[in-house]
Amino acid sequence: MRISSRNARFQQWQALLTNRNKRQRAGEFLVQGVRPITIAVDQDWPIRALLYDAQRPRTAWAEDILHRAGGERVNMAPDLLAELGEKEEAAPEIIAVLEMPADDLDRIEVRHDFLGLVFDRPSSPGNIGSIIRSADAFGADGLIVTGHAADVYDPRSVRASTGSLFALPSVRVPSQREVMAWIDRERDRGKPVLVVGTDEKGEAEIFDFDLTRPTLLLIGNETSGLSAAWRELADHLVSIPMTGSASSLNAANAATTVLYEARRQRLHSARP
Repeated sequence: MRISSRNARFQQWQALLTNRNKRQRAGEFLVQGVRPITIAVDQDWPIRALLYDAQRPRTAWAEDILHRAGGERVNMAPDLLAELGEKEEAAPEIIAVLEMPADDLDRIEVRHDFLGLVFDRPSSPGNIGSIIRSADAFGADGLIVTGHAADVYDPRSVRASTGSLFALPSVRVPSQREVMAWIDRERDRGKPVLVVGTDEKGEAEIFDFDLTRPTLLLIGNETSGLSAAWRELADHLVSIPMTGSASSLNAANAATTVLYEARRQRLHSARP
């Protein structure tokens, strides 16, 4: 198939860039960039289509992706490919149309050394992607986005994750109730997960709190912090000690700091 005009199919994919409801109804989203597409293919994510310009000489990377990945092949005019790639100067070699996985908390494995992360009502897609990247880097088992929030599959979130979205289970749920029901089931199975929130008035600083236990970390909204409901449900609240005139950290920076400290403690406790 070759698409050379802004036909209905092109418009459907174009809508995925900006319209969350249409992404949700279609159950798919667009992925741009060499690294994210490579990781998605390596992680066996379901690929519905690969969009490319068949008249353009292909690099070894593009040949490899077209050989290894599943999904429909769609030959697309370069100006339309550039539009979907959100690049004015040049069209990307390939854009992938990926299937969304189910928002099922059981996609996140709760092991004896579990480290999970909740991002409560995030307003910035870029922060979601950055936190996914940090969670992947520091060995977390999954991210949960709760409440009325920016979308995990927004192109800005996907780009900011630099491919980690495809290596780390990231699940959207309506509220804290679904999360706590899942945690309670895991506790009933003998997995004593602690729910630990971050707050500037926490009972302990993160460096003095034991994060080697199975832990679900809570990061609050960029402006208002943790909701009152999450504060009540948390077993403990911890703070990040700061100096200088800053009163708080960006949500992604705060999450990265706490994840790094958890990783540091766990590496230290594993040493003989």
